[in-house]
Amino acid sequence: MQLTTVLASLLLTATTVSAGNSWIPSQVSINEEYKVPGDNPLYFCSDPKDDILKIEKVDLSPNPPQPGKTLSIKANGNLKEVIEKGAKVHLQVKYGLITLINQEADLCDTLDNVDLKCPLEKGDMSLTKDVDLPKEIPPGTYSVLADVFTEKGDKITCLTAKVAFHR
Repeated sequence: MQLTTVLASLLLTATTVSAGNSWIPSQVSINEEYKVPGDNPLYFCSDPKDDILKIEKVDLSPNPPQPGKTLSIKANGNLKEVIEKGAKVHLQVKYGLITLINQEADLCDTLDNVDLKCPLEKGDMSLTKDVDLPKEIPPGTYSVLADVFTEKGDKITCLTAKVAFHR
């Protein structure tokens, strides 16, 4: 379960510098055209031009993440509007075809994980987060999807990633 928390933290960190619609595909789809800028495995779910959050850059160190290492996450972005309580994040984490997490939560309730609080003010924002990855992460490919949207259903951002852990 700690691994899913780590993967969720990775995407949550990126999404909080971001949020989207609540439709969640059964599989993470990667479109090379929608790569998130920076040194990371993240992709936008679709063209981010109308997203409330403009993610400018996300850097991971190390990239790819490695079991037993500290993962440093640095993210920069710009919010086009204030994000208030009631915004939602739908998070899906899969190990191969097995769904480990498929849940929706209030975005503001999850911001403590990345040392932020609601409301998120309009304008530039950046954050840095270190996450200690356990050595016991089972090898394999994990697919992660975070879809973030306002209480009215307006898309903040939607991100996907595939992360492979090896022995």
